[in-house]
Amino acid sequence: MTEKTGTFVVTHAEAESAVVRDVETAQVHTLASNPGLEVHDVLEATVAPEPPLEVAWQVIDVEERRSIDLVDSDLEPTQHAKELAAAAEVGDLVTEERAGTGEIHVFCLPAEETEDAARDVLEDEETLSRAARLEAVRVEVRRSVPESPDGGNGVLSVRYLPD
Repeated sequence: MTEKTGTFVVTHAEAESAVVRDVETAQVHTLASNPGLEVHDVLEATVAPEPPLEVAWQVIDVEERRSIDLVDSDLEPTQHAKELAAAAEVGDLVTEERAGTGEIHVFCLPAEETEDAARDVLEDEETLSRAARLEAVRVEVRRSVPESPDGGNGVLSVRYLPD
């Protein structure tokens, strides 16, 4: 095996080792040692297999390191996000670039599924990978659920935000 340079998200970290995931290929690399990494760190780095067995990897060089904050916000989606959801079918995802950098993902969901969907987004490793690809440092999950059972659909907004 050879060195690999790319963007990696730290998915697991202990004092002696860590696991990183390539955000482009989803390939997972177990590091033989932990050079101070924490879960949710994003590395622009080079990793290489550690001799002699080459089953574990080591970090050779770090060009950039940042952390991604996952925020379960108590704020409702913006009015614009609600309008995007209102124009969508239930189950649809609407993706929109933010002014500048980042993205907003808006889901129109059955009201009773909105809380579970928000939890799924916050726990999904792909959320971190997408944030890393978009160079976001904060992912903010907002939702609104109608108060009455027949009050309409739920709205889930996932905001990938730059620094």
